[in-house]
Amino acid sequence: MKNYAEQIGAFEEKRAALVAANEKLIDTAASEGATLDAEQKGQFDENEADIEEIDDHLKRLRKMEAASKDTAAPVNGKSQEEGAASREGRITVNSQPKLEKGLEFARLAKVKAVSRLDGERPLDVAQRMYGENSNVFGTIKATVAAGTTASGNWAADLVDSEGGGFADFLEYLRPATILGKFGTDGIPSLRSVPHNRRLVEQTGGGAGYWVGEAKPKPLTSFDFNGTTLGLLKVANIAVISEEIIRDSSPSAEAIVRDSLRDALAARLDTDFVDPSKAASAGVSPASITNAADAIAATSYTDADDVRLDVRSLIAKFTAANNSVSGAVFIMSTNNAVALTLMTNALGQPEFPTMSIMGGTLMGFPVVVSDYVGTNVILVKASDIYIVDNGGVTVDMSREASLEMLDGSLTQNPPTGASLVSMFQNNLVALRAERAINWAARRASSVAYLTGVAWGGAVNAS
Repeated sequence: MKNYAEQIGAFEEKRAALVAANEKLIDTAASEGATLDAEQKGQFDENEADIEEIDDHLKRLRKMEAASKDTAAPVNGKSQEEGAASREGRITVNSQPKLEKGLEFARLAKVKAVSRLDGERPLDVAQRMYGENSNVFGTIKATVAAGTTASGNWAADLVDSEGGGFADFLEYLRPATILGKFGTDGIPSLRSVPHNRRLVEQTGGGAGYWVGEAKPKPLTSFDFNGTTLGLLKVANIAVISEEIIRDSSPSAEAIVRDSLRDALAARLDTDFVDPSKAASAGVSPASITNAADAIAATSYTDADDVRLDVRSLIAKFTAANNSVSGAVFIMSTNNAVALTLMTNALGQPEFPTMSIMGGTLMGFPVVVSDYVGTNVILVKASDIYIVDNGGVTVDMSREASLEMLDGSLTQNPPTGASLVSMFQNNLVALRAERAINWAARRASSVAYLTGVAWGGAVNAS
């Protein structure tokens, strides 16, 4: 007889299969621009009924599992959980102090790097640096045996409460990017879609007509467009010293974490909003502003000029038959600060709902980024497709020689920048990659102002 954990795992797998089957039915109908036929409706409803039954049964199983844990006598260990682990042959990792977001991932990267530097097993390095009871040790140990992190598997307990170091790093990375701010703090979400699935979108609507009695009815037509978004990857290399890699202090871990985050965030934000960023087939997507309409900002000495700019931008946006529902402003920190500091003759804020971190402008949510420049962008969030499987990979090298440039790589040492040897300079190169892709459903989903410097020039001396 299966124990409760095994039964729960089996029913969760069955439930996931039913959900996937219903998703496939919906996706198939969407790709054909149709609704479900009678047979598909019957199958969908049958699957839904089975899912409800499984959900009810899972509640009962989990209650029984909890009750059995409360009454179980430990075989080995200092607690009931450790005793259950000893009976079932599971590995137990004691709860660790809650770390700042992203530090767990930085520890994993450091362990991997030090193991390469010293020629040791990653497991031995993790044990030496953080101890056998650490989440890092448990996570690495889970990868060297035949285990998975699926519910009910012996390795499930090796994943921390936040979903592991990689999930924790993504949770730290996302708020640092424009993309990651959508769907949080009252900002509408982008339209998440599966990768490599054909997407059918309506680009032109039909027309209706008044018709007299016994008169022929006019015809109408609809315009559709199909597209497919594959997974692309954004990558960058952060170079830090071996001393920082070997240092196990929290400050050193924060340096590793921030180096990896900054390497990815700068590229993602720049390419998401830079109007000059065109698509490169199979390499990178076009920015959301690449084919969008732009208008020049007016003079920018007072709040009335700001209001005129905003009105002009909204007029450009709605002229393309866009609904302003779900629209979001994206602007630079400088322009957000300028709006925050503007006051009227009584000293009251002209835009009281604005702050340096964002807020709202004329009722629209505002996303602030240091990579927008002098543009102010208005985008309908639901009209931006996003493919994001949440994957981040990290690799390292101390033997490579790098051309120390952040762009315009020549890959030609005689004429390019001097190559720097990682080995000769006691440096380590950490390469981070994230799989992601995006696309605007239509170019008119975005409009933007150029040359915006609200509040006037600042004192640069």
